[in-house]
Amino acid sequence: MSNNDNAHKCIIIGSGPAGYTAAIYAARADMKPIMYTGMEPGGQLMQTTDVDNFPGYPTGVGGPAMMEDLKAQAERFETEVRFGFITEVDFTGPVHKVQVDGKEWHSAHTIIISTGASAKWLGLESEIRLRDIGGGVSACAVCDGFFYKGQDVVIVGAGDTAAEEASYLAKLCRKVYMLVRKDEMRASKAMQHRVNSLSNIEVLYNHETLEVLGDEGVTGAHVINNVTKEERVLDITGFFVAIGHKPNTDIFKKWLAMDAVGYLKIVPGTAKTEIPGVFVSGDAADKVYRQAVTAAGTGCMAALDAERYLAEKGIH
Repeated sequence: MSNNDNAHKCIIIGSGPAGYTAAIYAARADMKPIMYTGMEPGGQLMQTTDVDNFPGYPTGVGGPAMMEDLKAQAERFETEVRFGFITEVDFTGPVHKVQVDGKEWHSAHTIIISTGASAKWLGLESEIRLRDIGGGVSACAVCDGFFYKGQDVVIVGAGDTAAEEASYLAKLCRKVYMLVRKDEMRASKAMQHRVNSLSNIEVLYNHETLEVLGDEGVTGAHVINNVTKEERVLDITGFFVAIGHKPNTDIFKKWLAMDAVGYLKIVPGTAKTEIPGVFVSGDAADKVYRQAVTAAGTGCMAALDAERYLAEKGIH
């Protein structure tokens, strides 16, 4: 392991909008950040073909292109971006340590966690194929709903998030089919009431997806009633999955407080964890908004909190 004399000022774990924004701020504060990109450099936006709701891109931008822009900006200020996956951490402190790819250990006075969260998918071959080519499969109605204005879509899910996204889509789309696997929703009564009050949402209870139809883009959904075994095809152009997210925080279970799902807990109004020198940004701690722009904002917060922490410790 590295000793304290060789410790970096800042190591950033993860490379989405939160991580890159943290890197930009940390680098400009002369913290010389080292970023480990993780298994999916760029995060969830690498699976997003069109981003129209991030400020500064008036004509929109592809998710991968946007991540390249953020990476270039971070590197402009001498962030060292390393391709590697953090497999273990040691937060016994006061200098914190991370293990890269199960091999080398590196130490830093501050750690910024930006590991994000991964959307859960149904696992259908057709769903994943169309998702990967930007063919009309999405896990974020707020991000992508605009592209389906006036069209018919499906949303899969039964919780509060699914109900909220169905309501959002109903404002834009002509028809929203909501597929609920059981005979009732898990959403709160208030959210169920909102869904049921919208005339262009049709809730299909006891329904599951057999296949998402389409070659270059979604043209339909082949679904089945799991009670009657009746099958039908829904004519749609968009397929939204809202069955939850899993925060990428498993390696921190031994060290940091988290909720039952795995979202890291922070001191309200900050990016601080209960361990001095360890900070969190982005979707690893955000189960409410989950947007690129909010992730970027918390990346800024984490870097500023880390900078102040170093100043208080007299580390220059």
